[in-house]
Amino acid sequence: MNTEKRISGLCKLGVYLKNYLSRNPENFDDIDGEFSALLRKSETENPWFTLENQKFALKQWSGLLTEENIKKWLSSYRPVEVPKKVGLILAGNIPMVGFHDVISVVLSNHIPVIKLSSKDRLMLPFLLKKWDEFAEGNVKYEIVDRLENFDAVIATGSNNTARYLEFYFKNHLSIIRKNRTSIAVIKGDETDAELQLLAEDIFRYFGLGCRNVTSILMPEDFKVDRLFENFPDFKDVINHNKYANNYEYNRAIYLLNMEKFWDNNFVMLKPDDKLFSPLSVINVSYYRDIEEVRKFIAENEQDIQAVVAKEGLGLDSIGFGEAQNPGLDTYADKVDTMRFLEVV
Repeated sequence: MNTEKRISGLCKLGVYLKNYLSRNPENFDDIDGEFSALLRKSETENPWFTLENQKFALKQWSGLLTEENIKKWLSSYRPVEVPKKVGLILAGNIPMVGFHDVISVVLSNHIPVIKLSSKDRLMLPFLLKKWDEFAEGNVKYEIVDRLENFDAVIATGSNNTARYLEFYFKNHLSIIRKNRTSIAVIKGDETDAELQLLAEDIFRYFGLGCRNVTSILMPEDFKVDRLFENFPDFKDVINHNKYANNYEYNRAIYLLNMEKFWDNNFVMLKPDDKLFSPLSVINVSYYRDIEEVRKFIAENEQDIQAVVAKEGLGLDSIGFGEAQNPGLDTYADKVDTMRFLEVV
């Protein structure tokens, strides 16, 4: 077992990413031409993966992959003695969304058998190759087109896909993840700076992640204008062709149906108590007291990934601007992946 070399290699990967991102972003080819070309190709294959969003994801990981962070995370777990093959069916909604599952399997001393998403097929293989180089050949993994010969599986898909996956893998140990989204709860006394951080939780990755806020709960006397006033940093999302197409389509539907909504020319706020909203739309609803909020969260617990709010509301929440900055010990669907891997 070479856990120390794997950890050391992962730390070196974090340093590699920091060094890469610390240089002039307009001159990446002078630093690592292969990686730069790969990022550009990734954006070409999947226009949602803009260079900005890919670099944001890489920056978050570069900050997490330190010896202190990794060893603190792993201190609660024990690597298995007998490695097994763990199938991973990865999502591709945001860059590197499956990387946490991959490193969890490797650091548990298992072998990941990875089925990449067609939307995110370039970055992970590159980073795994780098990690293995830094770890002196001690990172074992397989990348496959079809899962075969595995002992357990971790899969992510839509609610419809999840039903199929649950049936298909019914005879295997498994974690099957479904659609989730995140909400924000406004207290009413938020500063402009806090609401600007909330914009990051909404618009980063164009709102495509399960940790993106798609629904905002606010007091009855809160003015929605305050949200629009603090969203301008993300006004350029409308210049992205795919986002703009969604915006124009949803706006046309609301106008045809004569539905109420507020519009600032790049995002719409719509009165609706549903959790999930179409891309370019944020649902907003009002509450009279915090007990209504707690009840709403409890009723929708299986569909909520994260709750964003300021302290003082007594909720199990994270701060504004933190939705896309999960720690190593933050698990999708609140299912402890590392604990699962201990019993595979």
